[in-house]
Amino acid sequence: MATLPSPLVSFTCQHPKSHLLLPMIRRRLQTQDKKTITFRINCNCRSTNSTISQEQKGSKTFSLRFHVPIFSSDIDNLKGVFAIVLIILQTATPFPLNDIGKWFISPANAVLYSPNTKVPRTGEVALRRAIPANPIMKSMQDSLEDIFYLLRFPQRKPYGTMEGDVKNALQIATKEQELIVGSIPLNMKEKGLELYNYLINGEGGLRSLVESIKEKDPDKVSKNLSSSLETIAQLELLQVPDLPYLLPQQYQDFPRLTGRAIVEFTVEKADNSMFSMSTTGGNGKKATIKVVLDGYSAPLTAGNFAKLVINGAYDGVKLKSTEQAILSDTEGNGVGFSLPIEIMPAGGFEPFYRTTLNVQDGELPVLPLSVYGAVAMAHNPTAEDYSAPSQFFFYLYEKRNAGLGGLSFDEGQFSVFGYATSGREILPQLKTGDIIKSAKLVEGYDRLHLPASNP
Repeated sequence: MATLPSPLVSFTCQHPKSHLLLPMIRRRLQTQDKKTITFRINCNCRSTNSTISQEQKGSKTFSLRFHVPIFSSDIDNLKGVFAIVLIILQTATPFPLNDIGKWFISPANAVLYSPNTKVPRTGEVALRRAIPANPIMKSMQDSLEDIFYLLRFPQRKPYGTMEGDVKNALQIATKEQELIVGSIPLNMKEKGLELYNYLINGEGGLRSLVESIKEKDPDKVSKNLSSSLETIAQLELLQVPDLPYLLPQQYQDFPRLTGRAIVEFTVEKADNSMFSMSTTGGNGKKATIKVVLDGYSAPLTAGNFAKLVINGAYDGVKLKSTEQAILSDTEGNGVGFSLPIEIMPAGGFEPFYRTTLNVQDGELPVLPLSVYGAVAMAHNPTAEDYSAPSQFFFYLYEKRNAGLGGLSFDEGQFSVFGYATSGREILPQLKTGDIIKSAKLVEGYDRLHLPASNP
């Protein structure tokens, strides 16, 4: 059976420093067995150690989760796992606790524990950041992305810092006009110039954003910020007509998507219940979910999926619902290609193949799983370093079930290739037995390359 995010078992630990023992527990329980179960320890933390975030200080209770092997399906052996955990907690107490954080938590592990980890929280933001733009465009984008975090300040907002960020982006845009517009292919130059002018002087452009910041109107700032970033993203997409890297030779004969595409799913209730659709304010037995596929970061996985959609492989397929995912019931249907796990690391130039990421060491993917509505392939049931040929899932991310940095404990382990950008409110309403009535590639067919050997 293809593997999904692992099941969860919870128990409570009242040890005042138990959050610091987690890395040691994980190391003691490492094994080559690929069957795992997730444990969550509810810790009553009373630490004042400087390595612990403000959210954890005091006497607040919070959760930690980690994976350990299932040594056997036999429940008695599972009890042995609990015993190991408890013994480790018991025997760890003789260690001096004043600086225990220095013993067990390295700076690389901070990504799991820091609440300031800047992981995108919507598919739109993740997709925007994943565009392989040139340094000029990324510099503007980074300046504006920072404002999203500044807007979260609950009290007095740092409008002066925001204004400086926007003026920096505006200065880059005006100074580098020739390079920005000049990098767009000739057949799209007119559209590019129109977008550029809107970015500078449009109603939702950078100058309008500066004025809304001066007015200290957070709603207008948010609206103009989103508009400016969307315009930058559209310019970036025009500048990247193909993959900026070559695929490894052994993968040249597989379908590939060299950019973005959109798939529209029509889902249907199997019983007499109705979907509640907040966007339309109505109810219905059918609903639509749109997914943007990202071939820039996952060209093989997105290409295989797009080809399956075109071939009608998901039409009439039933869905299976779990706590963390909505899964297509297509395991073992004999269609699709068995592709290696494909993950583009943040800061990388091309994807890794057959390699997962270790978020404890600071490795993060360009397309994170830790976003509600992330779309990924399940693991191949016979080889963990390969994806299932056709079985995919929608990930139902929940921050309360994630690490303290907001990262899923399965982050970096699956081939994420897109996000649901419309109809996300439908996902939690899907139940086992509901049906994908149809799946259609509505945009991006021109970016899908089907080699002659695998039409």
